[in-house]
Amino acid sequence: MSRRISILFALLALAVLPAQAQVPAIVKIGVLNDMNGPFADQSGRGSVLAAQMAAEDFAARGPAGFKVEIVSADHQNKPDVGSQIVRHWVDEDGVTAVADSVNSGVALAVNQVLRDKHRTFLATNVGSSDLTGKFCAPTTIQWTMDSWAMGSSAARATMKAGLDSWYFISFDYAFGAALQRDATAMLEKLGGKAVGSVKHPLGTTDFSSYLLQAQSSGAKVIGLADTGTDLVNAVKQAAEFGITPKQKLASLFALIVDVDAIGLKAAQGLIVTEAFYWDLNDNTRAFGKRFADRFGGKMPTSNQAGVYSQVLAYLQAVKAAKTIEGEKIVAEFRRAPIADKLFGTITVRPDGRAIHDMHVFRVKSPDKSKSRWDVYEQIATIPAAEAFRPLDQGGCELVTR
Repeated sequence: MSRRISILFALLALAVLPAQAQVPAIVKIGVLNDMNGPFADQSGRGSVLAAQMAAEDFAARGPAGFKVEIVSADHQNKPDVGSQIVRHWVDEDGVTAVADSVNSGVALAVNQVLRDKHRTFLATNVGSSDLTGKFCAPTTIQWTMDSWAMGSSAARATMKAGLDSWYFISFDYAFGAALQRDATAMLEKLGGKAVGSVKHPLGTTDFSSYLLQAQSSGAKVIGLADTGTDLVNAVKQAAEFGITPKQKLASLFALIVDVDAIGLKAAQGLIVTEAFYWDLNDNTRAFGKRFADRFGGKMPTSNQAGVYSQVLAYLQAVKAAKTIEGEKIVAEFRRAPIADKLFGTITVRPDGRAIHDMHVFRVKSPDKSKSRWDVYEQIATIPAAEAFRPLDQGGCELVTR
């Protein structure tokens, strides 16, 4: 009887283990993002192209034992839609990893789905630092940036210039709250202060009342904790109201396409933080040209460069680890620093956060720009060890294991 019970328990134990995770003949990666909404230019179809370029470059390195297929979908910025897509991808289509996401609310939902299914979440463009904090997962790697890196880098740069008081205009959802929280924490740590804030819904077109409140606050910096078309509208209207240069504008999440949409006349002087800029060095310029040649002349955003970088690293990890099991893939990412051509040296920490240098820029005036995409002058580089939240401060359960 005891032998039968032992066998029964052994079978039950096997039943709760992850499904067999051998590498299939075709490794499918799903690019999930906003294809038609406010973040479409930041990620969208450009991220799909970036993933395809990564797959092509991986194949060019020699036989891997598997082919790569890139699929994509629009999550419409709805967590329920995003999680439903991912469940179908994994259960029905054999998708082995999901990249991009671009919306923090969607990302937190997808994070749990992929954790349950033991597949890898390549959280390339997820703003909330909570993803590798209290919601960290052994199957998730957060790439490119997060709210802590964006907010703290901007705060560091402005404090060095004596701009020690901020007023925030923020998205009224998870990402905006995280950006404001993390920027405020660094500001106060360095001796500055937040004198006030106001929230606005996603898709706001009229920022007049918010900007007037910020102007009357007397803050030296108006911190915009939003992005996409909302950011574009806010900066354009700030220029119309003559808020700058009396008060400095700092965007906690602006990408090059946002600056392009605003135009240098209105955006000049805007302080931005980016993980990538096409004109940083020879490697970024080469990638930027390749991407632009296939994307209507548009240079890649940090989001799109991040998708290329992380998808390429994922495929290398699958080849090395000989598995698609998320936990083992993340362990492979963490095994050694990654020499990345676009972001420099990347190290993946126990909480799943990939760290690298971050860059703070000032938007050029029209007379200093030599071409459409020549928009930034660099004012600071924040080293990787300082750019991201300290490992012991995020509340990630994986750190104590």
